[in-house]
This record gives sequence, structure tokens and C-alpha cells, in this order.
Amino acid sequence: MIVLTFLAAFLRVISARAEDPSEMVLRDGFDGQNFSPAGGLYYRDNYEQSAGTVEFQSEVKRSGTGAIKLSIKPLCAANEENCSERAEIWERTKHRVPYTKGVWYGFAVKFADPIPTSDHRYLIAQWKREIGPNAKGDFSPFLALRLNHGKLFATVETNYIAPVTKVSDGDPKPCGQSQTPVWFRPDTNQMRALVATDGKWSKEDGAEFAGCTDAITVIDRGNPLPSPDSGWIDFAIYTKPGPDGTGQIEIFANDKWIVTVKGHIGHADDGLGKNQYFKFGPYRAADSTEWTLYYDDFRRSPNCADVLAAGTCPKD
Repeated sequence: MIVLTFLAAFLRVISARAEDPSEMVLRDGFDGQNFSPAGGLYYRDNYEQSAGTVEFQSEVKRSGTGAIKLSIKPLCAANEENCSERAEIWERTKHRVPYTKGVWYGFAVKFADPIPTSDHRYLIAQWKREIGPNAKGDFSPFLALRLNHGKLFATVETNYIAPVTKVSDGDPKPCGQSQTPVWFRPDTNQMRALVATDGKWSKEDGAEFAGCTDAITVIDRGNPLPSPDSGWIDFAIYTKPGPDGTGQIEIFANDKWIVTVKGHIGHADDGLGKNQYFKFGPYRAADSTEWTLYYDDFRRSPNCADVLAAGTCPKD
């Protein structure tokens, strides 16, 4: 009887863990003609997404028999404000991880030609906090992989914290030790830090990051982000928001450790939701051309070893 009682309790624990989104292991190699139930992904249907197309195809792939092709075409008038064009894949709501939990994400991306080279807002992946109906404001992703002038870079967002130093406009100087370049946006109670760039990045590419903060610290692991024209880029990223200063992000690309980010990460405004969520795909402000990206090998897990190659996971 004691054994049966113990077994029943053990099975209840296993069942609860299986239903806990933060304990789930999700995967989708996009090898079929639709999203795999094992991946928990879907294509969001709204006006901005009507600029996009999603295609399960086999001509361009990183592994397996297929990959997903995401494209966007012009939808907004070129001078129209607050109008975006997207073809983003979302995590299903029931699979979202609590904002206080850390989780590993992996996915591979390949830029189709032509790669946009203008000074414009381009994103290829972003992590956000849920926004409740009573929240006031427009909240940027707490982590985003972006493109500008054809160069890849990553940003981290948090609530506005008064600057340590403010560099004068037109004279972007290096920040001091334990400081990070940041774009202060007090009008929206936010600030955006520049945390990683590709090897072709120059200071002119990030002129808006004209201040410095010690609220976000970046540990450079000795590798730049890959260039968008280098072929398939396989990302493995750990996200644990912490608007109170306890946040941590790890960024790997092609099995190379890029940066560790610690400190104030994410937003703590009233009315925000309890979960974080991830979406990927081309997203831009209004533009006049078509833009295409390929994605493959999506995975998500609480465990690094399910996402990164053996022996690559950080030890500290």
C-alpha cells in the first residue's frame, strides 16, 4: 500500500512537471507541411502579419528535410508612422514561460539575398513580456536580435534608470569599465543597451547609444556575432529577465559564446503580464522592398544541453 501511494504521488509530480511550461522541451525542425505539435509554434494572424508569407519548403535547409521561409512585402505607406510589416512565428500562449524563470532557446537563421543595408528598423527575433489590458505604454522587447546597415547586433531593454554618464551628441566615446552603451528614452520609461555586434560594426552604426549605464553589465566572451552574409547562423540563447537587477542573458552563435549580460533586464511596469514569450521572423518599419529569412532547428528547454552542442554550455 505504501509503495502504491508513493508511486501515485511520483506520477502526480511527473504529470505536473509535464504540464509546467517552464519544464517543457519543445522542438520543431520544420520538416513537414505545418508546425509540429512538439514545437508549440504558430503564425499569428493580424493586420501587420498580412504583409508576410510563411512557406514550409525543402530547397533551403540547415538539417533534416525542410526549413521555414518567412517573407514580408510592403504593406504600409512609406511615410506612415506606427505601421509595421511582419512575418513572425509565435510561441503558443499555453507554452509561455513565467517571467521569473530562466529558459534556453535555440534556432537557426539564414538571410536570403538581398540583405537589407539601409538605416532602418529590422528585427529577426525578439523576447518580450506579456502586456496586460491595463498596461500603459508601448514596451520594447527585453532582448532583440536586430539588423542595421546590413550588420547584426543585439539589444537589451529595461526601465529607465538615470545615467551614469551622458556622452555629448556626435561624440560617442567608449564607456568605462563595468559600463554599457545605452540609448536613454525617459519619455517612455525605457532604455536600450547595445550588448553584442558583428565583426563589421562601427561606432557610427550605433550612434544612438550615446550614453553609459552600470545598471546593465556585459561580459565579452571574445567572439563577435556572425555576419548576416555568413550563411546559416545557429543561435542558443538563455533568457532570465530581472527588472530588479537580477536578470541574466547568455548569447551563443554557431557554438561560440558571444556575451553574458547581467543586471536590470526587462520591464516592471504596472499591468504587465506574468510570462515572457519569444517570436521570430522578419519585422520592420514600413519599407518598399521584399525581405526574406529562412529558419530551422527550433528548440526550447530549461536545460542548456538540450539546446547547445555537447561540452559547450557555460560553466559559470
